[in-house]
Amino acid sequence: MSSTTQTTDTADGVAALLTEPRYELMPFDSMGEQLEHLPDGAEVAITTSPTLGIEATIEWTETATDRGYEVVPHIAARYVRDVDHLEEIAARLTDAGVTDVFVPGGDREEPAGEFTSAYDLLSTLDGLDYSFDEVGITGYPEGHDFLDDETLAESMARKEPYATYVVTQLCYDPNVILAWIDEIRERGIDLPIEIGIPGVMKYQRLLGISKKVGVGDSVRFLKKTSGVVGFIKELVGSRGTYAPDDLIEGLAPYVADTHYDIRGVHIYAFNQVPDLESWRREALADAR
Repeated sequence: MSSTTQTTDTADGVAALLTEPRYELMPFDSMGEQLEHLPDGAEVAITTSPTLGIEATIEWTETATDRGYEVVPHIAARYVRDVDHLEEIAARLTDAGVTDVFVPGGDREEPAGEFTSAYDLLSTLDGLDYSFDEVGITGYPEGHDFLDDETLAESMARKEPYATYVVTQLCYDPNVILAWIDEIRERGIDLPIEIGIPGVMKYQRLLGISKKVGVGDSVRFLKKTSGVVGFIKELVGSRGTYAPDDLIEGLAPYVADTHYDIRGVHIYAFNQVPDLESWRREALADAR
């Protein structure tokens, strides 16, 4: 870790991380109900679902912005057909008042069109008449199932000029996250970091979400990012419900450290907002 760490009191750090987090939701039928449990004007990231496609993301973005939320849609490259489709998406997002987008590669085995990577889409978006104040790209503290570390590093270096921040994939270990930030800083990546953390997850409800959408976006995401085995171990240890208390407390001392430049937490809510919000409010009350 950084030898010049600027430590923050743990309670203050917890309050800083949890006061205005970003909530990531999946664009399922339950999303309207989930939004009602969020704080007014909350920042909401909306994923691109392998089963529903990017149109559901755009439609829910338009709905949520109309309701007063600050929305960050995922524009997954492999779901966008071509330049005309990208321009149409950018126009609709601009009309909705969106100023921040997140650009992952996307989980489709076969791309919908000409964009095969986040870099392809980012470089094309940069040449359009539409622009966004903030553009996020993905970081992988625990690596990637299908890409080696060198490939990931090269990909991030190519995408960095088009981005304003990084969102990390879900990780349960604060030390792994901090060590990964050290590594990218050594490579010259100075972008601010939104740290992706799991929300409060009841295992049975997560399985229900998975069954509802067929192959299961939720379980596939967990397998890709943190590993199903690790996830199940966490849940077994917590008697069926996981809450990220230890993770938040481990990150809290570093929130003011300019080396890590943690700009907030990005909570993977898995459309279980009521449980998440109950935990978040209690954790904030304890910190204050």
